[in-house]
Amino acid sequence: MQIYYHKRFIKQMKKLQVHERIAVTDAIDLFRKDPFSTTLKNHALKGSMLGARAISAGFDLRILFEEHDNYTLVVMVAVGTHDTVYPHN
Repeated sequence: MQIYYHKRFIKQMKKLQVHERIAVTDAIDLFRKDPFSTTLKNHALKGSMLGARAISAGFDLRILFEEHDNYTLVVMVAVGTHDTVYPHN
């Protein structure tokens, strides 16, 4: 699996607190080993975000990503709290 990081993801990651960055890094490490680990709660998104997926990096942290070619390529698109990464209705 190749993982790329969108510039939005990198920018958002820099704004996280240290303990949040550690949680995100740990979640991505687990994701590399087992993208469908129950801890990550990997799920497809709906509505305006159809085609994207999300995993959990802890209590309220979410990582949004795009998966290509059966997880051969993954693009990490956004990271942050639920309210910051999902569009508001």
